[in-house]
Amino acid sequence: MKKYILLVLVAVFISCDKENFNNTNPYLPNYAFTYNINMNLPQYNSLKFPSNAVYINAGNTGVRGVFVFNTGSGYVAFDAACPNQALSSCSTMTLNGINAVCPCDDVSYSLFSGQAPEMEYPMKQYRVEQLDDFNLRVYN
Repeated sequence: MKKYILLVLVAVFISCDKENFNNTNPYLPNYAFTYNINMNLPQYNSLKFPSNAVYINAGNTGVRGVFVFNTGSGYVAFDAACPNQALSSCSTMTLNGINAVCPCDDVSYSLFSGQAPEMEYPMKQYRVEQLDDFNLRVYN
């Protein structure tokens, strides 16, 4: 019996990964990028406070830019492209408080989770590393 319990525990620990999230979405390509954020700069200063987000559209950051959001317990980053729409002129989402809204279909996605009710795909998530009190690195 102890062997089985040990085997189950080992399997659970091996399968757990803090940064394991699926970025597979048929509508959005995978672009590699790294972007550093200094929250002492005025355009990123609002990220120091919970429930605030910024939109970054600098060169090669994501497919249509990236939303970085302070959840209060950390930072998350999502692509600004509508996850359930083919890329088009209307597929860049906009910020609306703690949500991102897709103008193609008026679907609102939570910036806490990247989810929208009854939608097939969540927002494409990127990794965020907090380098120190005022600097973040967003990357894919």
